[in-house]
Amino acid sequence: MASFDPREVAVRCAHFIGGRSRDARAELEVFRPSDGGFQSGLPCASADLVDEVVEGTWRAWKASDWASRPPRERARVMRRWADLVEADGAVLGPLEAVGSTRPLREVLAWDIPYVAEGIRFFAEFADKHGGEVAATATSHLGLQITEPYGVVGAIAPWNFPLSMAGWKIAPALAAGNAVVIKPSELTPFSILRLAELATLAGLPAGILSVVQGDGRVTGDALCRHPRIGKVTFTGSTGTGTAIMTACAESGPKPVTLELGGKSPQLVFADAPDLARTARSVAAAITGNAGQVCVSGSRLLVQRAALEPMLEGIRAAFVDLRPGPTWSAAATLSPIISQRQGQRIQDIVTRSQAAGAEILVGGALEEGLGGAYYQPTLITGVGADNPAVGEEIFGPVLTVQVFDDEAEALALADHPTYGLAAGVHTADLGRALRLTRALEAGTVWVNRYGRSHDWIIPTGGYKRSGIGKDLGRAAYEATLRSKSVLIDLEHS
Repeated sequence: MASFDPREVAVRCAHFIGGRSRDARAELEVFRPSDGGFQSGLPCASADLVDEVVEGTWRAWKASDWASRPPRERARVMRRWADLVEADGAVLGPLEAVGSTRPLREVLAWDIPYVAEGIRFFAEFADKHGGEVAATATSHLGLQITEPYGVVGAIAPWNFPLSMAGWKIAPALAAGNAVVIKPSELTPFSILRLAELATLAGLPAGILSVVQGDGRVTGDALCRHPRIGKVTFTGSTGTGTAIMTACAESGPKPVTLELGGKSPQLVFADAPDLARTARSVAAAITGNAGQVCVSGSRLLVQRAALEPMLEGIRAAFVDLRPGPTWSAAATLSPIISQRQGQRIQDIVTRSQAAGAEILVGGALEEGLGGAYYQPTLITGVGADNPAVGEEIFGPVLTVQVFDDEAEALALADHPTYGLAAGVHTADLGRALRLTRALEAGTVWVNRYGRSHDWIIPTGGYKRSGIGKDLGRAAYEATLRSKSVLIDLEHS
């Protein structure tokens, strides 16, 4: 399947409650990012409906044996779910591509296999993670046991709807929790199908629910509900702050937040193969049109490597072809909305007014229907320039030059964000020194971006988040611990 006709994709914008879809009156409109066309109406769950769904999910969780089921049985259900997801490309692929910025080609090659593998990964923790025996007097037995929270509230972003839903749902279910997830109102289609497939795999009806709606009403009600034991969210720092506030005011309850970033890529003159490094740097800002929390949006390059890097990045940018997510020929994704496209343009314009020079790009593409932003390369910027300070969330790369490690580290430091960083050098000692010194939750060396592995946790420093997604840490974050002390002399 190389392409599809968006008019032939049957979308159903409903809630998913009690193991089945529930239609409701449309209050919002969903538009295709690729061409700006109207795709569907969308219901918006009120606070009362959120209360009904969370209470129903909690009752279903209590009534089912999901949390008490032998762990290997939970794992078998999840593996069946993963198999169904992996085999559902003909349905799930167009659903993800039509309403998001994810090209069908990448959805089929990356997103769907990645989600399926993540479900299998967390399923394997079910019977391989337990509590601990504490060191106590021989007359006592001290234990620390783990238990699921009950109902986990999850809020997924619009940039990778399917993948991020997998981040949230899979560890929580594997640990024995129920989940209520709210997709972004901009990209509501594929997560509904993901929930349907989980039920088909044998997940007890009602313990995975999907509520559609916006953040102001639906998301806030979900975070504040007293039955929600923990909240997990990926998205902007501003929204993450609002979520943390809601959870504090209504709990307090724990949160996992992966938030914004302004990630540096440090390129030294001794980097192995500067041409390859330039392609890697370019891909790190143009992948998904820069709409990635960990996008490498700040190039910090040693002076001797500046010209070959700029030449290679220019060439990579020129090769990209904007086009709809259903076109096999397109290699540059649309921006999620016209509003977001205009926001990118506003930051670039302010950057120019503050003295920046646009070497490549710097404008929205005309005549394509959707919002497509030209891959953009900006020089002549300092730390106070808007393009350096603000998260743009588009294919815009700033360039700053350094002469030595100390200067590179000073430029890399950002007052707000610390999500990720990249270091490109052939000097292992330098790579290790910088890895230790950089204030970032993830550091990639001589590459930029995640692999298919789910074992390596991800999360941010500073205002880029709290807690970890992926890896053992994500599984453990869906469990609470209970301390037990048994008096053996009187038992």
